[in-house]
Amino acid sequence: MNIPAAKIYFPPEDRRDLAQQIEGILASGQLTLGKYGKEFEERFAEFTGTAHAVCVNSGTSALEIILRSLGVKDATVIVPTNTFFATPASVIHAGGRVRFVDASPNLDMDPAAVDRAIDRTTKGVILVHIGGAVAPQVREIREICGDRGLFLVEDAAHAHGSTLGGRKAGSFGVAGAFSFYPTKVMTSGEGGMITTDDKKLYDQALVLRDQGKAGFLGNIHTGMGYNWRMSEIHAAIGLSQFRRLGEFIAARRRIAAIYDRELAGIPDITPIPVDPSGESNYYKYCALLADGKDRAAVKQELREKHGVSLSGEVYELPCHLQPVFKEGGGPGEGQFPVAEDLCRRHVCLPVYATMKDEEARYVTDALRKVLA
Repeated sequence: MNIPAAKIYFPPEDRRDLAQQIEGILASGQLTLGKYGKEFEERFAEFTGTAHAVCVNSGTSALEIILRSLGVKDATVIVPTNTFFATPASVIHAGGRVRFVDASPNLDMDPAAVDRAIDRTTKGVILVHIGGAVAPQVREIREICGDRGLFLVEDAAHAHGSTLGGRKAGSFGVAGAFSFYPTKVMTSGEGGMITTDDKKLYDQALVLRDQGKAGFLGNIHTGMGYNWRMSEIHAAIGLSQFRRLGEFIAARRRIAAIYDRELAGIPDITPIPVDPSGESNYYKYCALLADGKDRAAVKQELREKHGVSLSGEVYELPCHLQPVFKEGGGPGEGQFPVAEDLCRRHVCLPVYATMKDEEARYVTDALRKVLA
């Protein structure tokens, strides 16, 4: 068997429908900021339980637009060190400064570390829902932010449709940022979405995504925006995938349940649990290897001897150790021990919407052999 790390899925009937829609888009001449983008926004806002949504050209853009709208220039924003480059980079591109903090054992941001990191320059916190599960720490961090007068932004790039206490990712903070990159649970090819209940932030996001223009048809620029628009073709693709999101997540949860059962009997690997009050979309199925296990060797043997490719980590190197951030004299190795340990030891098992039960069991059988 050959098991890929991930697999993008467009059912044949969806591809046929999309071909017709793209033909209509091209014939209309309305290639951006049209009816498909508007419908995508309306449906996504309703889905997340937020008042507004704004589609943009990437999850990275979504974060930067939110931060520019919140005015982080010359202020500090607290960010977990075990996140993708785009999270801290968006702060810097928006004119702010980054302060990294350590993780909790479940991969998510440590609330105590957040509290210690706050000083007079701090304006807000970005909480990342790692691997698709809504961080249960969101409750405590939200309370800290409320008490200290700070904003809370959710980097929900992984968390489409995930919940905590019945509440959807993207609805806990002042705004949420989603990614529709090809590897995600649903994709628009390239694209992102902002969710918010804040009307002022929503209005500002509409201006910033379209070169800072007060209106699409005019040429009066009221803000220092950029070309962060989502095309109509990307919006149509996103809508097609969004209609499948429920079944995609259900399939991933079925595979995750198999992994939960099978890994319980395998030494030297422990799943990172999902909070019982939440439901993950299982963008990633994360587990920790025992101390002393060589992750690179495990991945190589799984791939070469068993045809099993593990998904990319979240993330293999914490941001504070990335050369681009170290060059600025940032914290060095040993400063965030929990994140460094988790980044070094975790693996992500393959999971995708079309994965079969026997393929999931083949993965765990291969793991059992390799780890033995």
